[in-house]
Amino acid sequence: MTPESVLAFGRVAMEMMLTVCTPVLGVALITGLAVSLFQAATQINEATLSFLPKLLAVLATLAIAGPWMISVLVDWMRQVLISIPAAVG
Repeated sequence: MTPESVLAFGRVAMEMMLTVCTPVLGVALITGLAVSLFQAATQINEATLSFLPKLLAVLATLAIAGPWMISVLVDWMRQVLISIPAAVG
């Protein structure tokens, strides 16, 4: 393997990680922001208040986007495993 192919593989892996993680992280960010705005508006300073809504939002996102995330990762792993002989030889 040449250094260029290793860097290309690493770049594709990072892009895949970013693509798969974006829905969950985005929902957690938006939910946290909404809860923080609610806490600021009502002056409720409870640290544990933001945990449950974020947890429920992330679980719902995983339930909705989970099959897509798994299929993307399985397809990528299939491509990686198929390309091993070309990379070695």
